[in-house]
Amino acid sequence: MLEVKGIKKSFKNNEVLKGISFSVESGETAVLLGKSGAGKTTIMRCINGLETFDEGELIIDGQEIKTPSDMKKIRGKIGMVFQNFNLFPHMTVMENIIESPVNVFKRDREESIGKARELLKMVDLEDKEDFYPFQLSGGQQQRVAIARSCALMPRVLCFDEPTSALDPETVNKVVDIINKLKKSGMAILIVTHDVMFAEKVADKKITVKDGYIDSIEEK
Repeated sequence: MLEVKGIKKSFKNNEVLKGISFSVESGETAVLLGKSGAGKTTIMRCINGLETFDEGELIIDGQEIKTPSDMKKIRGKIGMVFQNFNLFPHMTVMENIIESPVNVFKRDREESIGKARELLKMVDLEDKEDFYPFQLSGGQQQRVAIARSCALMPRVLCFDEPTSALDPETVNKVVDIINKLKKSGMAILIVTHDVMFAEKVADKKITVKDGYIDSIEEK
């Protein structure tokens, strides 16, 4: 589903990624581990198009990505759950979830609302669709962000530090949601410093060190 082949990335004279290669299959959860500055977040940003890479290629759902223009081929196939959630504060939970399907991808509004309600049920927030982000706890906002990222039914879903600042009970809810998404056939890629969380969800642990893949451990 996702194949990363020889990705290199520099910021001016600082080579951050020095030839990164790994793959994540459908229905598999891979976790990127490593110290701060190792390159984990840059890898993820290159995969979801927030950064351009200098060399190498991505293959996502059979589409080869070598240049920034190639990213148009896979619009909607990659979802991203940001560390700070990035919910629109002036929109309700429902409006946040349907914003991209309806206004960016021009999908049917009623159909999108129905899908959003299915996703809210999956994340145990079906009674919060008319709430605004400020009315939700951090854990609830995290789950809304997950639902929003799933609204386009991406083939690959990326998480950036999904358990930072969450209490243990909420972390377990996130684990349950990730396992549900994995069963649906998504390829899931997670950046985390939380080793205990990684042990719970990872089918594959990829350790990044100094811009290289140091090790890949599969269950």
